[in-house]
Amino acid sequence: MTPPSESQPAPVEVAGETLWLLPECALWWPAARMLLVADAHFGKAAAFRALGQPVPSGTTADNLARLSALLARYPAEHLVFLGDFLHARAARTPATLAALRQWRAGLPDGLACTLVRGNHDVHAGDPPPELGIAVADEPLRAGPFALCHLPRRDLAGAAYVLAGHLHPAYVLRGRGEADALRLPCFVFGPHGAVLPAFGAFTGRFTVRPAPGERIYVAGGGRVWAVPARG
Repeated sequence: MTPPSESQPAPVEVAGETLWLLPECALWWPAARMLLVADAHFGKAAAFRALGQPVPSGTTADNLARLSALLARYPAEHLVFLGDFLHARAARTPATLAALRQWRAGLPDGLACTLVRGNHDVHAGDPPPELGIAVADEPLRAGPFALCHLPRRDLAGAAYVLAGHLHPAYVLRGRGEADALRLPCFVFGPHGAVLPAFGAFTGRFTVRPAPGERIYVAGGGRVWAVPARG
């Protein structure tokens, strides 16, 4: 199967499987027809507005539209959220929940949805039952992978971990000190990988690759590998 022409994902071979790293900060596993996203943080702007912060509205609708576009583009049978579905209990506003119900109603029939609980889910609570999203604690096994929210070193050798939580970003530097670009990234190591945050209204944590890790940055509609430093 070849990637759609309007997107330029990066294929990576890991644990005997081919995974596509998508510019939209998601991961597509073609053999399992599985789409994975981490750290959606739906309702985060609503939670901030509840604290009196003047943040923009409409971010949840925008994130859901991006996710629907991916599901229309890739023939997924299973959508997996790697933790932090809702940002906080204050995110459960009528507007946010209505947007989620409308989004779920528009998904293809038969699409399975699963949330692997993350740290924010503990406080925000599980998704409303009417969304039809199964909930599991980490690690959730799928083939050679352990689907988690937190990066896990304790599973090394037993499964290759796919996780989120860190919201990783990488700084590309030009010639001058001020010539820099900070982009979301995927981090792939010998025993596990970390996905960038899918939610657009989230912070990012700048990472530097450890020995044996590879960085793939996402931006401008494509994903590409950062050359390893000697």
